Amino acid sequence: MLCQAGYPATQACQWLELSRSSFYYSPMDKGDNQVEQAIREVIQDFTTYGTRRVTHQLRRPPHELGVNRKRVQRIMRQKGLLRPVKKRKCRTTDSQHPFPRYPNLVKDLAMIQPDQVWVADITYIRLRQEFVFLAVVLDVFTRSVRGWCLSRSLDQELTLTALRMALSAGSSPQIHHSDQGVQYAALAYIELLQVHQVQISMAAVGKAEENGFAERFMRTIKEEEVDLSEYQNFLDAQQQIGHFIDAVYNHKRIHSALDYLTPVEFEQAWRLARTQPGQPAPLSWA
Repeated sequence: MLCQAGYPATQACQWLELSRSSFYYSPMDKGDNQVEQAIREVIQDFTTYGTRRVTHQLRRPPHELGVNRKRVQRIMRQKGLLRPVKKRKCRTTDSQHPFPRYPNLVKDLAMIQPDQVWVADITYIRLRQEFVFLAVVLDVFTRSVRGWCLSRSLDQELTLTALRMALSAGSSPQIHHSDQGVQYAALAYIELLQVHQVQISMAAVGKAEENGFAERFMRTIKEEEVDLSEYQNFLDAQQQIGHFIDAVYNHKRIHSALDYLTPVEFEQAWRLARTQPGQPAPLSWA
């Protein structure tokens, strides 16, 4: 071999008309054939699994393969194992209603303290036999979920239950921000906010980015909980989602935007610094 004879690798590659990547390439321990066979075994047992769940299943016993999702996607695509799914979509926002609209009060607003702004949103979750709906109320400054509700019905009680949970802790926001959906514009919801002297703010119709904090949380819960779970029924979904929100997201999941603290830790540190000036305050992400 040229390199064994003392020639530099770059020069040897030029003489042999090889790329450096080809020269240094070494096959992986787990070949594609083995991964493909494992994939086939997984999708035989779990016919509805997409590439994300297949990847996680491959990492578990009995396969215990150190594969990433991109590799699984590539193999499944090459072998025709991707099952095209025509997803049913479920609308959660109905902006066609006779109730009053409110301006966006939080655009370019600096977030400086807890309970300054709460944001609210609804998403749907597909179970085996039905759609269910999740409403959340999120404190923007701490990223803490103040209230939530999972329901089979996309009605006013869904959002009202989430809001009542948020208010039951004894605090209320200066501003409540949401989209212009009927659940947030309806009289009972608006009256509950007004009783607590909360200013009402709404994103413009069709401007999901104006409720970005709530949108990002919904994406997080879909990616880190819903997409990785197989709920047996409504009660199972309610228990697992509740555990994720209360025990994992609020108390265990660290946020880079919160100086790598959990929402609960960040809020506790902020309040401690306010009451005890000698205590260091967490870095603000605002």
